[in-house]
Amino acid sequence: MADDIANPAEATTTRRRALGAAVGLLVGGAVPLTATRAAATSDGGPPDAWDASGARDVPGPSGHVCAGEYDPEFEASLAAADDRLGTAETRGLPEGPPQQYALPLRRGFRVTARYGIRGDWLAGHHTGIDLGVPRGTPVYAVGAGVVLVARWSGAYGNAVTVRMPDGHYALVAHLSSVAVREGARIGAGAFLGRSGATGRATGPHLHLEVRARREYGSDINPVSYLARRGVRLL
Repeated sequence: MADDIANPAEATTTRRRALGAAVGLLVGGAVPLTATRAAATSDGGPPDAWDASGARDVPGPSGHVCAGEYDPEFEASLAAADDRLGTAETRGLPEGPPQQYALPLRRGFRVTARYGIRGDWLAGHHTGIDLGVPRGTPVYAVGAGVVLVARWSGAYGNAVTVRMPDGHYALVAHLSSVAVREGARIGAGAFLGRSGATGRATGPHLHLEVRARREYGSDINPVSYLARRGVRLL
């Protein structure tokens, strides 16, 4: 099934350039800090040394948003977990629209950053959609799958990444708490944790990201992905 990526030709060029720069930074031992427009929040997680101001819950121009998602340590952890658990773990899990997919939230929200908007993210655009909700709002799995990572995830803060039977990866980030364990087999609508502002974020919101592959830069539009499976997010 083909899924949309915002401005595919432009995005491909931008991603190639951005990810090439990331590799260079990693080789040199540096971690890319792509967000220069937002203050960090930690919500009790590991401190963000790059946030010299110490400011918290500072809304950006469009509200509370992600200040930057790429984190090499998280990407390495995700790859290791995916290799360790193996694709066999998804066998027998329910798959197919519309009943096997669900909304990530069960209350009203405000879109504070749409998917694909241009910005200073390493990919050159926003790799997910930001949904503004109060801290502590319950967050649910958009699809059945295997929980690969459910812990502190660097720039994503406390996050949960689920590999779904169709080969896509759903990531919910900046959580204040995590309620599932790594390796768990879950169904659509399973309770994953509560929203927050951990990691590189300007305030409480849910970052929902869907990847066609596990690698950073393979993101697709989560709104279109869910719509094609019978779930209307917007």
